[in-house]
Amino acid sequence: MTDHSPEQEQIKAHFIAQRGYWRPWTQAILRHKPQFLDRYASYAGYPAQHGPLPGRLVELIYIALDSSATHLYPTGLRTHLDFARKAGVSAADVFDVLHIVATQGLSHVYDAVGILAQEAGLEPDAAMSVQQRERVLQHFQETPAFMETLAQLDPGYLDVLLDFIEEQNGQPASGGLTPTERRLIEVALAACFTGFNETMLRIRIRGALKMGISQAQLLQAIQLGAHLSLHGTALGANTFEESVQSGVSGNSAEK
Repeated sequence: MTDHSPEQEQIKAHFIAQRGYWRPWTQAILRHKPQFLDRYASYAGYPAQHGPLPGRLVELIYIALDSSATHLYPTGLRTHLDFARKAGVSAADVFDVLHIVATQGLSHVYDAVGILAQEAGLEPDAAMSVQQRERVLQHFQETPAFMETLAQLDPGYLDVLLDFIEEQNGQPASGGLTPTERRLIEVALAACFTGFNETMLRIRIRGALKMGISQAQLLQAIQLGAHLSLHGTALGANTFEESVQSGVSGNSAEK
């Protein structure tokens, strides 16, 4: 059934204006809890449309959040890839984002290495070579203690790690992300509740501020991650509708 009241039609139009799409889960929520959908549209639409970040970068941040191994939401990923391509995003941009996503798991290696050093009683030591230190500083805009620890414990691993996260000597590849765009995407990933990492978030925010990235830019990148939690609501709405369509009685509780 798709018959809508005038109020529901208004809410649907508002949602599409704010978010740019309409899905089965939005239809289900419109039917059963329309005011929630109306308020969600405004809530999610606000950080996407208000702030200094261009629409192109907003979509790239959504691509990072939806493709992250901490979330893996293919429906949203496809939606935002389509929007990003319409905004002029190149393949090089997208694969730079996916490169950043592939490095996200390192944040917890860094934390775990610090814990290992503490519990093993490892004495701090400046073990990095000059070249390693320069590369670390280029990537983080500082020299984190966990990189010193990695150099002590396994300098070979540190070398291959730096090769893996290398950023074209601080310059974007042709058509790829700028250093500012990279930092903002890294901040968004570290700040998002699906993969929150306080250590990395602080490092990325400090580095971004040193680069001249504004508080308003950082705030908008942070805000974009909150409404990923709606994907759980979408799953529940779709599953409820499937249950209704299957004709299962509301009183037939599973035993």
